Amino acid sequence: MSNIRQVATMAGVSVATVSRALQQPERVSPKTRTKVMLAVNEVGYKPNLMAVKFRSGKTHNLVALVPTVANVFFARVISGMQIAAAQRGYAILLANTLGDESIEANYAKMVQTSQADGLIQLRAHNPFDSSMNKPGELLPMVNVCEVMSDINCPVVTLDNRAAAKAMTLHLIEQGHSRIALIKGPQSSPLTRERLAGYRDALTDAGLTFDESLLYPGDFTLQSGHNAASKILASKNRPSAVFCENDETAIGAMQCFKQAGLSIPRDISIAGFDDISFSAFCDPPLTTIAQPAEEFGQSAVSLLIDLLEGKITKAPKVIMPFELIVRGSTGPAPKSTVA
Repeated sequence: MSNIRQVATMAGVSVATVSRALQQPERVSPKTRTKVMLAVNEVGYKPNLMAVKFRSGKTHNLVALVPTVANVFFARVISGMQIAAAQRGYAILLANTLGDESIEANYAKMVQTSQADGLIQLRAHNPFDSSMNKPGELLPMVNVCEVMSDINCPVVTLDNRAAAKAMTLHLIEQGHSRIALIKGPQSSPLTRERLAGYRDALTDAGLTFDESLLYPGDFTLQSGHNAASKILASKNRPSAVFCENDETAIGAMQCFKQAGLSIPRDISIAGFDDISFSAFCDPPLTTIAQPAEEFGQSAVSLLIDLLEGKITKAPKVIMPFELIVRGSTGPAPKSTVA
């Protein structure tokens, strides 16, 4: 039966270093940790993980609460989490919560009962019970993407208001004065922030906000298609449509094309997220790019630093965005220019 001394010999390190690499990987350099793990696999060493957990007080597991793994943007965030966690000797326990608070609470209890060390929440909801909310203490959590305004934990987000304003101004600069907005879920702070940015741009351009140009959606392809059908049936059709995410925009684009409209000659359409499909639409989709993988990597890094006592205040990390202009937006038809 293999033992820890064989691992140390093969890796060319001390027994103590092997022990640290297995119990406290954050205290070992990535190069040394890689050598140790290769040696562990080579000799077939199987450490007693329960004993390691008991001695270190850590599981090296992080729970990620994801509203839906079907969302392409969230999938990229998860990928970033997994890469960053592996680099620091942690594993991601993925929870597809479907936005269900009871499911989120059950996973949060894993942290409270020491089955996991910390939690990453991608939705604007605190999954911990009131016993965890202690004055002056940070929650063992990082809030990412959809963030809460009053949560006592690190936050990783985007200036969604500024990004939506930038996109709306792009459409206005193309001569569009009637711009529809297909929103996200009513409960999402992203929906409210992007609506605010849309309104900011209209105000700056001296255009009147028209509530009849707002259409409900839920960040899905089908909701984009449904909203586009309503736009087609409207008496005074807008010349441009801004969708609060790319999946909505792709669904709307399909509906417009099925109705015989040419994009962007007859109607311009823009999205938000820059998912991988966006560049391969026909025409390619104008959108707001945000660094999804970096969201996940930053969240994991902040959470592990918090768990290791390296941060004592709750930082708010604002990720950059970029306006990506592609073929789905163009000048407003002459008949619609104000």
